[in-house]
Amino acid sequence: MSDSLLSVKDLTIDYIGAEKNFRAVDQVSFDVAPGEVFGLAGESGCGKSTVAFAVSRLHIPPALIRKGSEIRLAGRDVLALDNKALRDFRWREVAMVFQSAMNSLNPVLRIEDQFHDVLATHNRCSRKEARERTAEMLKLVDIKPERMRDYPHQFSGGMRQRIVIAICMALNPKLVIMDEPTTALDVVVQREILQRIDELRRQMGFSVLFITHDLGLMVQFCDRIGVMLSGKLVEQGRSDEIFRRPQHDYTRKLWASFPSLKGGLLG
Repeated sequence: MSDSLLSVKDLTIDYIGAEKNFRAVDQVSFDVAPGEVFGLAGESGCGKSTVAFAVSRLHIPPALIRKGSEIRLAGRDVLALDNKALRDFRWREVAMVFQSAMNSLNPVLRIEDQFHDVLATHNRCSRKEARERTAEMLKLVDIKPERMRDYPHQFSGGMRQRIVIAICMALNPKLVIMDEPTTALDVVVQREILQRIDELRRQMGFSVLFITHDLGLMVQFCDRIGVMLSGKLVEQGRSDEIFRRPQHDYTRKLWASFPSLKGGLLG
C-alpha cells in the first residue's frame, strides 16, 4: 500500500538462547493505512505480541531483529532511530495498550499524576496544562474529570481500561497498538470499550494495530486482518473475506473452533 502509515516488510525476530535460537517472527509483512484498524490474530505464542513490541521498539534481549527487516512509520525508518529519537517517537508517534492494561496503572499514584508523567515527559507542559489535558481526555472516555484525583483501585476494571486508553491518546499518536486490550473484561464491557475506541479513532484519525486470539471479536472491529501461525503471516485480507471465504486451512480451523449457537439437545 503506497499510502500506508505503517509498513512492515520481512520482519524476522529471533530469541537468542544459550544452545539454540528460537524464531518467533519469520518474514512477516503487512501495511496499515491512515485511520485503518488492522488486526493480527492467532493462537498464544504465534508471535503477535513480538511484532507489536518490535513496531514500538520495546523489544529487549534476548529478542533480536534480524538484518533485512524493515519497519517504517509515516516514512521514518523505525529500526534506525537512536535513543533520543525513540524517546520522541514513543507516545507521540506510537502508543501501546498492553495486555492486562487495567493492571498497568501505578496503584500508589493518583490518575492525574499518571497523566502528568506522560505529558510532562514528552510534551514539557506545566502542571496546569497537564491537568486540563487530563480532564479533556477523561471526558473522551466517559469518565468525570473530577475523578482524576482518585487512585486506580477506586475504579472498576472497565474504567481502568478506559483510563489507560485515554493516557495513550493524550499526545495524539498516529498509531495505537492494542495488545489483547479487553481480555480480562466481560463481553458487555468488552463491546463498550471497543465501540469507544472506534469512536475515538473516527474523531482523532489514528490507526490501530489490534492484537488478539479472538478472531470473532476481530472481525467485528477491524477493517483488515492478518492471521499468524508459528511466527508466519499465513493469510491476510478484508475482515469480511476472512470471515466468509478463509483461504488458509489454519484460518478455517480457527473458525471451526467456535462453538455453534445451534447445537442439538443434550442427553
